[in-house]
Amino acid sequence: PVGGPTSAPASSSAPARRTEETRAMADVSKWPLFTLLGPQEVASIRQACVFGTSANEAIYCTHTDEVFVFGLNCSNCLGTGDNQSTIVPKKLDCLAGKRVVSLSYGSGPHVLLATQDGELYAWGHNGYSQLGNGTTNQGVSPILVSANLLNKKVMDVACGSHHSMALTNEGEVFAWGYNNCGQVGSGSTANQPTPRKVSICLQNKAVVSIACGQTSSMAVADNGEVYGWGYNGNGQLGLGNNGNQLTPCRLAALQGVCVLQIVCGYAHSLALTDEGLLYAWGANTYGQLGTGNKSNQLSPVHIMAEKERIVEIAACHSTHTSAAKTQSGQVYMWGQCRGQAVVLPHLTHFSCTDDVFACFATPAVMWHVHCLISSLSLKKEFDSPETSDLKFSVDGRFIHVHKAVLKIRCEHFRSMFQSHWTEDMKEVIEIDQFSYPVYRSFLEFLYTDTVDLPPEDAIGLLDLATSYCENRLKRLCQHIIKRGITVENAFSLLSAAVRYDAEDLEEFCFRFCVNHLTEVTQTAAFWQMDGNLLKEFICRASRCGAFKN
Repeated sequence: PVGGPTSAPASSSAPARRTEETRAMADVSKWPLFTLLGPQEVASIRQACVFGTSANEAIYCTHTDEVFVFGLNCSNCLGTGDNQSTIVPKKLDCLAGKRVVSLSYGSGPHVLLATQDGELYAWGHNGYSQLGNGTTNQGVSPILVSANLLNKKVMDVACGSHHSMALTNEGEVFAWGYNNCGQVGSGSTANQPTPRKVSICLQNKAVVSIACGQTSSMAVADNGEVYGWGYNGNGQLGLGNNGNQLTPCRLAALQGVCVLQIVCGYAHSLALTDEGLLYAWGANTYGQLGTGNKSNQLSPVHIMAEKERIVEIAACHSTHTSAAKTQSGQVYMWGQCRGQAVVLPHLTHFSCTDDVFACFATPAVMWHVHCLISSLSLKKEFDSPETSDLKFSVDGRFIHVHKAVLKIRCEHFRSMFQSHWTEDMKEVIEIDQFSYPVYRSFLEFLYTDTVDLPPEDAIGLLDLATSYCENRLKRLCQHIIKRGITVENAFSLLSAAVRYDAEDLEEFCFRFCVNHLTEVTQTAAFWQMDGNLLKEFICRASRCGAFKN
């Protein structure tokens, strides 16, 4: 059995920040709930999430940053101000104009939502203070969570069954709500009514990713270390035992590997390393660990070793299903699939992990917030000379675009195409500070929400995204680079990160090079590098103890 106040399915965390990048866009119509919407409504959707114990609630955000909800309204989880269910989408006016960057939900359900400005909103079930407002009254509409978060910018959220976590842009973790197993990480089992900083063992760590199991919590530090706390009856913390932990504890079994992504299922966990290796641990009743049997694992085990590099992993807190995507785009699933126990990763015909949960998980909730290409016609019109009303000239080549699309999708262009800017009158705009592949990829991103660039060019795009204050594109570029780093290109990426003053990526690439020092120093890129950079790397690596026996 797993811990928790009820036998209801556990939560599903849906962090946009961690999971929206570099994936094939999902077809929202695969979720029956969205067949209630007409074509125009579907075309307006930028992000969507199906949740609830029966997958009968939905929330979606439009391209104009309006938030709509529909479906059942268990525990006021729609946030409409009343307890009425609705098959007609209702707009949450208090969230209008606030771009959503992260969304998660619990079993009650309760909902957490973080905006681009770093604000945190919560509503729905609150029997254990999981809304963080100091009460146990249900939240009938979105409320701003401010206790202990003043002057903090929340960039990611995660929900357990009845507890909540938030990650700030400074790498701090806050937790609150139900705490019967220590899932809040406070050192006790007393419920936590307002956000409390998880400081024990994480005090000097910069956390980059968080995830929740039903009554457990996980965090990944910027150096790739993984920490777990809370319920551990099935070994879902990966500590080698099944004792609960009231404060964060590092997974010693993952020492020596650098973890990039972690996800939690109902009572199991998956981790993806910077080398594309996949580890699993915890409950295995349905084969959700992919080990070929149904035995629980108290420590991480390496699975899919014979497969090519893994670039994405997926698990959902209300299911026992697991999925992974390889570098070539193959999608595998295992665990509980339509009631069957699939104990080894099974190759599917899907193009994205989202489809696994739409078609095979029970309930068929979304494991994260989906970013959608809701209008294929928009994609077709990119760089179309027939319909465009503006051209960019980059490196002597033209890129055809539409002012209206650029103004809708990008604040930089919205300002540029004002009457007092000379560019507003031009039919051709010259661009000389960025290369053609980089600028074309940026403009295509505004049409499709996707980026298709090799890691080396993605650093140039990161420079552009920083200049234009495109935060989602920045995260996308960082994700591409981290996913695409290899022994062969690591030093080239490090050099590019230095060139573009991308400090976070420079640190990431440096750590990768140190972790794989022998192999990196045998590559052509290492010895062809600028002498000053080479000297600086050797000195810095020496200070880190890289050359000690």
